[in-house]
Amino acid sequence: MTVAAPAHLDNPPTDAGRKPRLWRRAGGLHGVAAAFVVVAALRCAQLVAVWAMSPPDSPKTLWQRLLLWDGGWLLDVAVNGYPSGYTYRDGEITGNGFAFFPLFPLLVRGGTALGLPPEAASLLTAHLAALAAGVLVYLLGVSLWSRRVGYALVVLVCAQPMAVVLGMGYTESLFLALVAGALLAAQERVWWAAGLAGLGAALTRPTGAGVGVALAVAVLLLWWRSRRGEVTLRRYELPQAVAAAGLALAGVPLFLAWVGLRVGEWDAWFTVQTKGWGTTFDFGKGVLDFIASAVLGGEGVVEIVTVLLIVVALLLAVYAAGERVWPPLLVYGLIALVLVLGQAGYWHSKPRLLVPVLLLCCVPLARGLARVSTGTSVVLLMMWSAFGLWFGAHMITVWPYTI
Repeated sequence: MTVAAPAHLDNPPTDAGRKPRLWRRAGGLHGVAAAFVVVAALRCAQLVAVWAMSPPDSPKTLWQRLLLWDGGWLLDVAVNGYPSGYTYRDGEITGNGFAFFPLFPLLVRGGTALGLPPEAASLLTAHLAALAAGVLVYLLGVSLWSRRVGYALVVLVCAQPMAVVLGMGYTESLFLALVAGALLAAQERVWWAAGLAGLGAALTRPTGAGVGVALAVAVLLLWWRSRRGEVTLRRYELPQAVAAAGLALAGVPLFLAWVGLRVGEWDAWFTVQTKGWGTTFDFGKGVLDFIASAVLGGEGVVEIVTVLLIVVALLLAVYAAGERVWPPLLVYGLIALVLVLGQAGYWHSKPRLLVPVLLLCCVPLARGLARVSTGTSVVLLMMWSAFGLWFGAHMITVWPYTI
């Protein structure tokens, strides 16, 4: 027998001026600490899974596996900085470091300035960001819906099939934390924090442009609701909100312009992406070709899981739109989803690139889990976590190609 949660636990408040403070709705210190413990437990379990699944005769240590592939490139940028230019000769390009946005390497360099080895600084940055991301995702779920939705959303997002990357020397954990922080601040109308977090997201990954657009939508929503008398604007609040959105929107163009000025070619970043990494926007043709080939002849578990993730993410995004999810979150998620699936590149990188996108796609699942009994919800989330932990460990211990 299942027991539905009370209706008020799954509906966002209608007026920010009348709702209780977020800290109280989140359960205070105990509620936030519980979310922190859940995320920390998932990160520890992931490390154990990677260690247990590593081949005993492999020369790679646990820490080396957590710094594979792009982790090495980001370390190089952190230690040596960006190159002064790039060269393209005989089908190969040097200067690929321009593809990586600067905030994560800057934080790693800050860790080295404190005396940490670069590798330790990279992994510490990623793990701290993962813990922050989990707490912020929980608070976002509480702010928009309820504590039950918040807890379910934390597990769904932080234990998804490629959540292993949240503890690697990659940008996903930092980006997820900044996205959740920007959206949470906008929902709570703390515009200075929304602007700074949005700018940080835009300086972490190119999909950060979607955060800027989401904040612009939040500003329009605030203006519209004030016109209808649903909210009362504080003094100078609307200009502050506009400034926050503008700051977030400026991040990606500023970095691309800086790369162009450093190299002397306005489209230098795009050239590096295309010729150095094979990444172009093909409107989803590459993804459709991959799905077709996988359906017709795919046998490997990685192919099957990748196809399922792509298809389910699309379906859940459409469902979230139909459920009228908070417009800024919906806009961010849809833009990020289009950017990930619309670009050509390694198909086996799609599960990793979808990690921050599933913040939107997991919302319908989290709201559904909030309506069933606690026991049923816990069992389903444990099954989801077990699969996610196994798949993530598989991808950096058994799978031989880039993620």
